[in-house]
Amino acid sequence: MSGNHLDCLIVGAGPAGLTAATYLARFRRHVALVSFGESRARYIPASHNCPGFPFGISGNDMLAKLTTQASQFGVEVVNARVQRIETAQFGFIAHADYQSWTARTILLATGIVDRLPPVMHIEKGIADEVVRICAVCDGYEAHDHRIVVYGPPATVVQHASFLRTYAHDVTAVLSESGPVHPNDRLLAIELGISVLPPPSRIRLVKDTHHTTADGKPAASKIIGCEVIWPDRMLRFDSLYPVLGADAKAGLATALGARVDALGELIVDGNLQTSVDALYAAGDVVSALNQISVAIGHAAIAATAIHHRLSLNTL
Repeated sequence: MSGNHLDCLIVGAGPAGLTAATYLARFRRHVALVSFGESRARYIPASHNCPGFPFGISGNDMLAKLTTQASQFGVEVVNARVQRIETAQFGFIAHADYQSWTARTILLATGIVDRLPPVMHIEKGIADEVVRICAVCDGYEAHDHRIVVYGPPATVVQHASFLRTYAHDVTAVLSESGPVHPNDRLLAIELGISVLPPPSRIRLVKDTHHTTADGKPAASKIIGCEVIWPDRMLRFDSLYPVLGADAKAGLATALGARVDALGELIVDGNLQTSVDALYAAGDVVSALNQISVAIGHAAIAATAIHHRLSLNTL
Protein backbone atom coordinates (compact mmCIF):
# COMPACT_ATOMS: atom_id res chain seq x y z
CA MET A 1 0.00 0.00 0.00
CA SER A 2 1.15 3.52 -0.77
CA GLY A 3 2.40 5.31 2.30
CA ASN A 4 0.86 8.55 1.06
CA HIS A 5 -2.67 9.52 1.92
CA LEU A 6 -4.32 11.20 -1.06
CA ASP A 7 -6.74 14.09 -1.02
CA CYS A 8 -8.42 12.54 -4.05
CA LEU A 9 -8.03 9.42 -6.14
CA ILE A 10 -9.30 9.88 -9.69
CA VAL A 11 -10.25 6.72 -11.56
CA GLY A 12 -10.32 7.06 -15.34
CA ALA A 13 -8.17 9.20 -17.62
CA GLY A 14 -10.63 10.37 -20.23
CA PRO A 15 -11.58 14.04 -20.68
CA ALA A 16 -13.36 14.13 -17.31
CA GLY A 17 -10.63 12.44 -15.30
CA LEU A 18 -7.79 14.41 -16.86
CA THR A 19 -9.60 17.72 -16.41
CA ALA A 20 -10.38 16.95 -12.77
CA ALA A 21 -6.74 16.01 -12.19
CA THR A 22 -5.57 19.33 -13.64
CA TYR A 23 -8.01 21.30 -11.49
CA LEU A 24 -7.16 19.49 -8.28
CA ALA A 25 -3.41 19.66 -8.91
CA ARG A 26 -3.72 23.41 -9.50
CA PHE A 27 -5.64 23.57 -6.22
CA ARG A 28 -2.44 22.04 -4.80
CA ARG A 29 -4.19 18.88 -3.75
CA HIS A 30 -2.40 15.54 -3.47
CA VAL A 31 -4.00 13.40 -6.16
CA ALA A 32 -3.39 10.21 -8.10
CA LEU A 33 -4.89 9.45 -11.50
CA VAL A 34 -5.38 5.77 -12.29
CA SER A 35 -6.47 4.44 -15.67
CA PHE A 36 -6.32 1.29 -17.75
CA GLY A 37 -6.32 3.23 -21.03
CA GLU A 38 -9.90 2.49 -22.05
CA SER A 39 -11.33 5.98 -22.55
CA ARG A 40 -14.21 6.00 -25.01
CA ALA A 41 -12.74 9.20 -26.47
CA ARG A 42 -9.95 7.22 -28.14
CA TYR A 43 -12.46 6.02 -30.76
CA ILE A 44 -13.26 9.54 -31.99
CA PRO A 45 -11.75 10.07 -35.48
CA ALA A 46 -12.41 13.82 -35.31
CA SER A 47 -14.72 15.85 -33.12
CA HIS A 48 -16.02 19.08 -34.64
CA ASN A 49 -18.35 20.11 -31.84
CA CYS A 50 -15.80 20.31 -29.05
CA PRO A 51 -15.39 23.99 -28.14
CA GLY A 52 -12.04 25.52 -29.01
CA PHE A 53 -11.17 23.24 -31.94
CA PRO A 54 -12.78 24.83 -35.02
CA PHE A 55 -11.06 22.43 -37.41
CA GLY A 56 -11.79 19.35 -35.34
CA ILE A 57 -9.60 17.17 -33.14
CA SER A 58 -9.26 13.43 -32.82
CA GLY A 59 -10.02 11.76 -29.53
CA ASN A 60 -6.44 10.54 -29.12
CA ASP A 61 -5.04 14.01 -29.82
CA MET A 62 -7.37 15.51 -27.26
CA LEU A 63 -6.37 12.92 -24.66
CA ALA A 64 -2.70 13.65 -25.39
CA LYS A 65 -3.21 17.39 -24.93
CA LEU A 66 -5.16 16.91 -21.69
CA THR A 67 -2.50 14.50 -20.42
CA THR A 68 0.25 17.01 -21.22
CA GLN A 69 -1.68 19.74 -19.43
CA ALA A 70 -2.16 17.63 -16.31
CA SER A 71 1.51 16.59 -16.32
CA GLN A 72 2.57 20.23 -16.17
CA PHE A 73 1.17 20.26 -12.64
CA GLY A 74 2.80 17.02 -11.57
CA VAL A 75 0.04 14.54 -12.43
CA GLU A 76 1.11 11.22 -13.89
CA VAL A 77 -1.30 8.56 -15.12
CA VAL A 78 -0.83 5.29 -13.25
CA ASN A 79 -1.54 2.36 -15.58
CA ALA A 80 -3.68 0.07 -13.44
CA ARG A 81 -7.24 -1.17 -13.14
CA VAL A 82 -8.97 -0.37 -9.86
CA GLN A 83 -10.90 -3.50 -8.97
CA ARG A 84 -12.39 -2.70 -5.60
CA ILE A 85 -13.02 0.25 -3.30
CA GLU A 86 -13.81 -0.02 0.38
CA THR A 87 -14.75 2.62 2.88
CA ALA A 88 -12.47 3.44 5.80
CA GLN A 89 -12.50 5.82 8.75
CA PHE A 90 -10.44 8.38 6.81
CA GLY A 91 -12.24 7.93 3.49
CA PHE A 92 -11.53 5.08 1.09
CA ILE A 93 -9.06 2.38 0.17
CA ALA A 94 -8.89 1.51 -3.55
CA HIS A 95 -7.30 -1.75 -4.64
CA ALA A 96 -5.68 -2.66 -7.95
CA ASP A 97 -3.77 -5.85 -8.80
CA TYR A 98 -0.47 -4.98 -7.16
CA GLN A 99 -1.06 -1.71 -5.35
CA SER A 100 -3.64 0.26 -3.43
CA TRP A 101 -4.33 3.85 -2.50
CA THR A 102 -5.87 5.57 0.50
CA ALA A 103 -7.85 8.70 -0.23
CA ARG A 104 -10.13 11.15 1.54
CA THR A 105 -12.29 11.43 -1.58
CA ILE A 106 -12.66 9.56 -4.85
CA LEU A 107 -13.76 10.84 -8.25
CA LEU A 108 -14.94 8.18 -10.70
CA ALA A 109 -14.57 9.07 -14.36
CA THR A 110 -14.86 5.53 -15.63
CA GLY A 111 -17.22 6.20 -18.56
CA ILE A 112 -19.37 3.79 -20.52
CA VAL A 113 -18.85 0.97 -22.99
CA ASP A 114 -20.89 1.13 -26.19
CA ARG A 115 -22.68 -2.03 -27.28
CA LEU A 116 -21.58 -2.64 -30.84
CA PRO A 117 -23.04 -5.10 -33.35
CA PRO A 118 -21.06 -8.20 -34.39
CA VAL A 119 -19.66 -6.63 -37.55
CA MET A 120 -16.17 -7.48 -38.79
CA HIS A 121 -13.62 -4.66 -38.71
CA ILE A 122 -16.00 -2.42 -36.77
CA GLU A 123 -13.21 -0.46 -35.06
CA LYS A 124 -11.74 0.29 -38.49
CA GLY A 125 -15.22 1.37 -39.57
CA ILE A 126 -15.35 3.81 -36.65
CA ALA A 127 -11.89 5.17 -37.49
CA ASP A 128 -12.93 5.68 -41.12
CA GLU A 129 -16.11 7.51 -40.06
CA VAL A 130 -18.56 5.03 -41.55
CA VAL A 131 -19.66 3.47 -38.26
CA ARG A 132 -20.82 6.34 -36.05
CA ILE A 133 -21.68 5.98 -32.39
CA CYS A 134 -22.87 9.48 -31.45
CA ALA A 135 -25.43 11.31 -33.56
CA VAL A 136 -25.15 14.41 -31.36
CA CYS A 137 -21.40 14.50 -32.02
CA ASP A 138 -21.25 13.80 -35.73
CA GLY A 139 -24.72 13.87 -37.25
CA TYR A 140 -23.70 17.10 -38.98
CA GLU A 141 -20.83 15.30 -40.71
CA ALA A 142 -23.29 12.72 -42.05
CA HIS A 143 -25.55 15.29 -43.69
CA ASP A 144 -27.01 14.08 -46.98
CA HIS A 145 -25.59 10.58 -46.43
CA ARG A 146 -27.61 7.44 -46.88
CA ILE A 147 -27.92 6.53 -43.21
CA VAL A 148 -28.94 3.26 -41.60
CA VAL A 149 -29.84 3.23 -37.91
CA TYR A 150 -29.59 -0.22 -36.32
CA GLY A 151 -31.27 -0.80 -32.99
CA PRO A 152 -34.07 -2.42 -30.96
CA PRO A 153 -37.75 -1.95 -31.83
CA ALA A 154 -38.43 0.23 -28.77
CA THR A 155 -35.96 2.99 -29.68
CA VAL A 156 -34.68 2.70 -33.24
CA VAL A 157 -37.28 4.99 -34.83
CA GLN A 158 -36.67 7.77 -32.32
CA HIS A 159 -32.95 7.68 -33.08
CA ALA A 160 -33.64 7.60 -36.82
CA SER A 161 -35.99 10.59 -36.53
CA PHE A 162 -33.20 12.60 -34.86
CA LEU A 163 -30.93 11.92 -37.84
CA ARG A 164 -33.60 13.19 -40.25
CA THR A 165 -32.33 16.61 -39.14
CA TYR A 166 -29.30 15.94 -41.31
CA ALA A 167 -30.32 13.57 -44.10
CA HIS A 168 -33.40 12.77 -46.15
CA ASP A 169 -32.46 9.13 -46.71
CA VAL A 170 -32.64 7.47 -43.29
CA THR A 171 -33.57 3.81 -42.79
CA ALA A 172 -34.29 2.09 -39.47
CA VAL A 173 -33.26 -1.56 -39.25
CA LEU A 174 -34.32 -3.66 -36.28
CA SER A 175 -31.56 -5.41 -34.37
CA GLU A 176 -34.04 -7.96 -33.03
CA SER A 177 -37.57 -9.11 -33.74
CA GLY A 178 -40.38 -7.37 -31.92
CA PRO A 179 -43.21 -4.89 -32.29
CA VAL A 180 -42.56 -1.24 -33.11
CA HIS A 181 -44.91 1.06 -31.20
CA PRO A 182 -47.76 2.36 -33.39
CA ASN A 183 -46.76 5.97 -32.62
CA ASP A 184 -43.25 5.23 -33.85
CA ARG A 185 -44.69 3.63 -36.98
CA LEU A 186 -46.68 6.81 -37.64
CA LEU A 187 -43.63 8.98 -37.00
CA ALA A 188 -41.61 6.90 -39.44
CA ILE A 189 -44.28 7.29 -42.11
CA GLU A 190 -44.44 11.06 -41.54
CA LEU A 191 -40.67 11.39 -41.89
CA GLY A 192 -40.27 8.94 -44.74
CA ILE A 193 -38.22 6.49 -42.69
CA SER A 194 -38.39 2.85 -43.79
CA VAL A 195 -38.51 0.38 -40.88
CA LEU A 196 -37.00 -2.96 -41.90
CA PRO A 197 -36.74 -6.34 -40.14
CA PRO A 198 -33.55 -7.78 -38.62
CA PRO A 199 -31.00 -8.52 -41.36
CA SER A 200 -28.99 -11.66 -41.94
CA ARG A 201 -25.77 -9.72 -41.91
CA ILE A 202 -24.16 -6.28 -41.91
CA ARG A 203 -20.95 -5.96 -43.88
CA LEU A 204 -18.53 -3.05 -44.07
CA VAL A 205 -17.34 -2.21 -47.57
CA LYS A 206 -13.69 -1.47 -48.30
CA ASP A 207 -12.25 0.69 -51.06
CA THR A 208 -9.57 -1.63 -52.42
CA HIS A 209 -8.47 0.99 -54.96
CA HIS A 210 -7.59 3.64 -52.41
CA THR A 211 -4.29 5.39 -53.22
CA THR A 212 -2.05 7.98 -51.62
CA ALA A 213 -1.57 11.50 -53.01
CA ASP A 214 1.30 10.28 -55.21
CA GLY A 215 -0.79 7.47 -56.67
CA LYS A 216 0.72 4.59 -54.70
CA PRO A 217 -1.49 1.85 -53.20
CA ALA A 218 -2.66 2.71 -49.69
CA ALA A 219 -4.22 0.77 -46.87
CA SER A 220 -7.81 -0.08 -47.71
CA LYS A 221 -10.42 2.27 -46.31
CA ILE A 222 -13.96 1.52 -45.16
CA ILE A 223 -16.27 3.54 -47.43
CA GLY A 224 -19.74 2.25 -46.60
CA CYS A 225 -21.79 -0.67 -45.37
CA GLU A 226 -24.15 -3.25 -46.80
CA VAL A 227 -27.18 -4.55 -44.93
CA ILE A 228 -28.14 -7.97 -46.19
CA TRP A 229 -31.38 -9.98 -46.01
CA PRO A 230 -32.12 -13.29 -47.74
CA ASP A 231 -33.96 -11.49 -50.54
CA ARG A 232 -32.11 -8.17 -50.86
CA MET A 233 -29.15 -5.99 -50.01
CA LEU A 234 -29.05 -2.25 -49.33
CA ARG A 235 -25.99 -0.02 -49.38
CA PHE A 236 -25.44 2.91 -46.99
CA ASP A 237 -22.84 5.59 -46.38
CA SER A 238 -23.15 5.68 -42.59
CA LEU A 239 -24.13 3.11 -39.96
CA TYR A 240 -25.42 4.21 -36.57
CA PRO A 241 -25.69 1.30 -34.12
CA VAL A 242 -27.98 2.39 -31.28
CA LEU A 243 -27.80 -0.66 -29.05
CA GLY A 244 -27.18 1.29 -25.86
CA ALA A 245 -24.18 1.32 -23.57
CA ASP A 246 -23.10 -0.08 -20.24
CA ALA A 247 -22.00 2.39 -17.59
CA LYS A 248 -18.82 1.38 -15.79
CA ALA A 249 -20.40 2.12 -12.42
CA GLY A 250 -19.62 -1.12 -10.61
CA LEU A 251 -17.05 0.38 -8.25
CA ALA A 252 -19.68 2.83 -7.04
CA THR A 253 -22.68 0.50 -6.92
CA ALA A 254 -20.65 -1.95 -4.83
CA LEU A 255 -20.54 0.82 -2.22
CA GLY A 256 -24.29 1.41 -2.50
CA ALA A 257 -24.35 4.32 -4.96
CA ARG A 258 -27.66 4.91 -6.72
CA VAL A 259 -28.04 4.63 -10.48
CA ASP A 260 -30.79 5.51 -12.95
CA ALA A 261 -32.73 3.13 -15.21
CA LEU A 262 -29.78 2.99 -17.63
CA GLY A 263 -27.34 2.09 -14.89
CA GLU A 264 -25.65 5.52 -14.88
CA LEU A 265 -24.75 7.17 -11.59
CA ILE A 266 -27.12 9.65 -10.00
CA VAL A 267 -25.30 12.67 -8.58
CA ASP A 268 -26.18 15.93 -6.85
CA GLY A 269 -25.32 19.46 -7.97
CA ASN A 270 -21.72 18.99 -6.86
CA LEU A 271 -21.40 15.70 -8.76
CA GLN A 272 -21.37 13.72 -5.52
CA THR A 273 -22.99 10.29 -5.68
CA SER A 274 -25.33 9.01 -2.98
CA VAL A 275 -22.20 7.77 -1.18
CA ASP A 276 -20.57 10.51 0.88
CA ALA A 277 -17.20 11.72 -0.51
CA LEU A 278 -17.59 9.61 -3.67
CA TYR A 279 -17.92 11.81 -6.76
CA ALA A 280 -18.40 11.01 -10.44
CA ALA A 281 -18.03 12.86 -13.73
CA GLY A 282 -18.38 12.22 -17.44
CA ASP A 283 -20.33 9.53 -19.25
CA VAL A 284 -20.72 7.32 -16.16
CA VAL A 285 -23.03 10.03 -14.78
CA SER A 286 -26.68 10.28 -15.81
CA ALA A 287 -26.42 13.13 -18.35
CA LEU A 288 -25.74 13.95 -22.01
CA ASN A 289 -22.65 11.99 -23.06
CA GLN A 290 -20.47 14.71 -24.56
CA ILE A 291 -16.86 15.81 -24.08
CA SER A 292 -17.95 19.34 -23.18
CA VAL A 293 -20.33 17.96 -20.54
CA ALA A 294 -17.62 15.70 -19.11
CA ILE A 295 -15.21 18.62 -18.81
CA GLY A 296 -17.89 20.71 -17.11
CA HIS A 297 -18.64 17.87 -14.71
CA ALA A 298 -14.96 17.62 -13.86
CA ALA A 299 -14.63 21.32 -13.12
CA ILE A 300 -17.66 21.28 -10.82
CA ALA A 301 -16.65 18.07 -9.03
CA ALA A 302 -13.01 19.08 -8.55
CA THR A 303 -13.96 22.46 -7.15
CA ALA A 304 -16.50 20.89 -4.81
CA ILE A 305 -13.91 18.37 -3.61
CA HIS A 306 -11.41 21.17 -2.97
CA HIS A 307 -13.94 23.15 -0.93
CA ARG A 308 -14.91 20.05 1.01
CA LEU A 309 -11.30 19.27 1.87
CA SER A 310 -10.68 22.87 2.91
CA LEU A 311 -13.62 22.84 5.31
CA ASN A 312 -12.47 19.55 6.79
CA THR A 313 -9.04 20.99 7.63
CA LEU A 314 -10.25 24.13 9.39
